[in-house]
Amino acid sequence: MTYDPFDHDFERGLQNRRTILGDDWVDRSLNNANAFNADFQNLITRFAWNEIWGRPGLEYKTRRAIVLSITIALGRWEEFELHVRAALRPGADGGMTPDELKEVLMQSAIYAGVPAANTAFAHTQAILREMNHPLSPTQPGTVPHPGVGHERRTASRPALHYTIREPRNGQPPRRTVVLSHALGMDLSMWDGLATLLAGDSRVIAYDHRGHGGSEAPEGAYDMAALADDAARLLLELDTGPVTWIGLSMGGMVGQELALRHPALVQALVIANSSSGYPEAARDAWKQRIATVREQGIEAIADTVMGRYFHDAFRATHGGTVARWRRRLTSTDPVGYAGCCHAVGNVDTTARLSAIAAPVLVIAGELDQGAPVAMSQTIADAIPGAQLVVLPDASHIAAIEQPAAFARAIQAFLENR
Repeated sequence: MTYDPFDHDFERGLQNRRTILGDDWVDRSLNNANAFNADFQNLITRFAWNEIWGRPGLEYKTRRAIVLSITIALGRWEEFELHVRAALRPGADGGMTPDELKEVLMQSAIYAGVPAANTAFAHTQAILREMNHPLSPTQPGTVPHPGVGHERRTASRPALHYTIREPRNGQPPRRTVVLSHALGMDLSMWDGLATLLAGDSRVIAYDHRGHGGSEAPEGAYDMAALADDAARLLLELDTGPVTWIGLSMGGMVGQELALRHPALVQALVIANSSSGYPEAARDAWKQRIATVREQGIEAIADTVMGRYFHDAFRATHGGTVARWRRRLTSTDPVGYAGCCHAVGNVDTTARLSAIAAPVLVIAGELDQGAPVAMSQTIADAIPGAQLVVLPDASHIAAIEQPAAFARAIQAFLENR
């Protein structure tokens, strides 16, 4: 019990209500209050807007998404429209973009039913038009999954499989990013980072020759050929200079691309990679090639997983490791062996000083495949290069520590 004449519960709720719905709506509600409904206005202000919306456990945007989902499921269209309009207000706390609203409606189609989501789309589109948000005509058959992008193959040979994600903000791309994967993996290792960067950038991910959906020509490849593959892809897509992000073999290709085709590289990220191996390591690569040719990739799969992911990660993320083991063993053995030859013979150290683009080098603290010293060698050789060492990460750092990896990338790209 309080004898303070100032009703704190009501005033706190009223402030939250104004923050979420806007002054115009709240003022209309209060000005229309009368002897019959004032008690109800007091009730929802104190309990809905103070007791619930005032709780700190969820952000306003999350609470709004929950409200939208429930009102769709229950067909409460007046309340649904209220929150859609409020969410689209410029600068609104808990505001949502049309793209974010669309995702709530898509999610609701699964859990509340397609008819309910269809009605929600109709209501939302009417509000978007009312608020002058552009809705350009688009054919449904041309729309890719935003977490995957358009899938294509190059016309030039060997054909390379790639995906393109266009910027989700609907603006011209801030930059074009190319993501280049590790040996025995494929473009899907980048799904999380690609979707993140596609917020404002055009993002291209591709499968190296001999991997995934790309062709696997016979023979021993070299790093120059892999770099020329990348250049073919970029020229075919007319990308202009790109931001190249490569991990392990992808980082080696990035080095060679920047040296052979400098006009195509605007900025370069070299992660968990090397610019050259000592003779003993080169012999180990030759042995790996011989084993794969004689016994298949299955014979080396456990050893590779042990180098790609550290013990603690393998113990706690068994399903993830099993996924990449399946990917490794399903790789074309001809293509895998060909790329092993390219990786084992990488040799760029003496030429790295010629790279003029801004460079970020990322190393994993626990990486056995490309120890920190290898990354340090690269960073020392390239003028102005930055080195970031990620704790608790081994060779496939982008999968073991995705958040830390992404933060390092975003910090590097922030002013570029």
